[in-house]
Amino acid sequence: MTRPLTALFAGGGTTGHVAPMLAIAEDLKFQDPAAEIIMLGTPAGLETRLVPEAGFELVTIDKVPAPRSLNADLLRFPGRLAGTVREVRRLIRKRHIDIVVGVGGYVCPPAYLAARLAKIPVIIHEANARPGLANRLGAGFTPAANIGYTFSGTPLKGSQVGMPIRSQIEIVDYTDPAQRAAARRHLGLREDLPTLVVTGGSSGAQRLNEAFAHAMKEIAAAGVQILHITGAGKAAEVAAAAASVPDYHVVEYVDGMHSAYLAADLLIARSGAGTVAEVSITGVPTVFVPLAIGNGEQRLNAAGLVESGAALMIDNADFDTTAVTGTILPLLTDPVRLQAMSDAALAADFPMAAARTMVHKMYAALGREHPHRPYPPELLNRKERTKDD
Repeated sequence: MTRPLTALFAGGGTTGHVAPMLAIAEDLKFQDPAAEIIMLGTPAGLETRLVPEAGFELVTIDKVPAPRSLNADLLRFPGRLAGTVREVRRLIRKRHIDIVVGVGGYVCPPAYLAARLAKIPVIIHEANARPGLANRLGAGFTPAANIGYTFSGTPLKGSQVGMPIRSQIEIVDYTDPAQRAAARRHLGLREDLPTLVVTGGSSGAQRLNEAFAHAMKEIAAAGVQILHITGAGKAAEVAAAAASVPDYHVVEYVDGMHSAYLAADLLIARSGAGTVAEVSITGVPTVFVPLAIGNGEQRLNAAGLVESGAALMIDNADFDTTAVTGTILPLLTDPVRLQAMSDAALAADFPMAAARTMVHKMYAALGREHPHRPYPPELLNRKERTKDD
């Protein structure tokens, strides 16, 4: 009898890495409840909170960033990296790990190198349109069949699988008026007004908050409603500015972004890989305001939707009150254009069920039969439901 699968998932630092890692692990756990799942992260990343909250074991190693210049850190780097690789190799031996699944971040290079030395398979998911250094390294010594990425133009061998995300996003049907009306009621919004949802993610976006806070006079006269998700601890300034505008709703967070997507006629958001994937799946018309961080991946993530006409892009430096009054409000009150944007997003047929695809890759790499445990109806995305009808 084959012993249960033991998998080491490597990734962390940001929600953009941790969320897809957890989604893949949750699908594996559903398919094989006996599987042993270990998460590898650093002591300083969001994984220290999110992984235990999801019920998985977390093992941490030191973060060993590659030096960007000629200095003392560059001289110490090879020894520090070798030390973390030895740590992961010991973990692989001690826990009888069968496979390493990496999603990017500082812990991935040691995990990929240790897996190679241990001669066990490496599975990689790349979230961003421009791959990070860790996944470019890992892709150099794992077969293309073991690599999946979110966006079609990603310059890695492998295949587009979409973004591993929570099933609630894939279940919603943005074309269903009943679902959209129910979402507005759930969020305390009116059903009869053009609706804008503004979000800067869990940490908020001060630039967006300030631009809308200074456009309240024009917003009040536009006959629209706004749900503004400010981020934790950032609601006070916007709420004070909107105090006299009855259809301006300010909250720090929304429990279940699928409801916000359904409620929105138009969305304003950053263009992290997760958000762009969710917009692609739901089809909500969007104005992206990318942050110029990392290697410029946010702009690249949204480029495909913008080129197709499904979204607009405004640089962070250019997003001000004039952008709100001159671009956002006219678009929000143009239902014909909004419908065309939504149609363009849905026509792209963005891949769903990415977590399931990545788990299939795991079993294939190990030469094991996938359990093929059937999913309950509440976990089937809208494409799967249509196929079974």
